[in-house]
Amino acid sequence: QIDLVESGGGSVQAGGSLRLSCTISSDTYSPFCMAWFRQGPDKEREGIASIRRDDTTNYAESVQGRFTISQDLAKNTAYLQMNSLKPEDSGMYYCAAGHSYTMFGALDPRTYVTWGQGTLVTVSP
Repeated sequence: QIDLVESGGGSVQAGGSLRLSCTISSDTYSPFCMAWFRQGPDKEREGIASIRRDDTTNYAESVQGRFTISQDLAKNTAYLQMNSLKPEDSGMYYCAAGHSYTMFGALDPRTYVTWGQGTLVTVSP
């Protein structure tokens, strides 16, 4: 069984920064792509950033220029650096891994087959 373990969530004031990490439990599993999704209260899960093994990235417009996704393949870990945080960035953040890009796109949850349990981010005004 492959597990994705997120960490780094917490509470921060608007304008602050957080760095999320997502580590794959298996040393032999190397996904084609990884992504970060978030879900706020009463909102649908939203894809915000993805990265392929070749370091190609995609971002949602809502986080473009503020968030940066990266990875350390040797550590089987993906990161999400979040700067200039806003209260509307609050929510549960999930890491996901996929075998390939699909017709649904890099930021669509249907592209991903393995999910973490999530880490909570709270941004206060």
